[in-house]
Amino acid sequence: MKEKFIRFMQGRYGVDQLSKFLLLLGLIAVVISSMFMNNVVGVIFYILGWALVVCCYFRVFSRNVQKRYAENQAFLAKTYRVRSFFQRQKNIWQQRRVYHIYTCPSCKQKIRIPRGKGRIEVRCPKCGATFIKKS
Repeated sequence: MKEKFIRFMQGRYGVDQLSKFLLLLGLIAVVISSMFMNNVVGVIFYILGWALVVCCYFRVFSRNVQKRYAENQAFLAKTYRVRSFFQRQKNIWQQRRVYHIYTCPSCKQKIRIPRGKGRIEVRCPKCGATFIKKS
């Protein structure tokens, strides 16, 4: 069965970030539609959700690889700022175990200081201002 699926997927585009986003958005819309079951809003969300899921699977099974690739690149370009913001926040939270992250009072530059060094004088590498912080 696995080999048949692999043969079926040969020459097809497959899963990318845009199709994952469409699938997630479609499933969220279907769940929201269940909250408004006996309402026009619920029906609209239900139809919209399933349309997004169908669009996702159309992209996954498409043989027009160049067009799907171009659509994904356009999606990634438009969502770059949002994705990079969340990536930076994730990186900052991962570093908080080892470092304190302070902001320079003069120029607002973020400065990483190792934890466990006691009270230290910090010199900003950007503007040269000094301030005392506890690490």
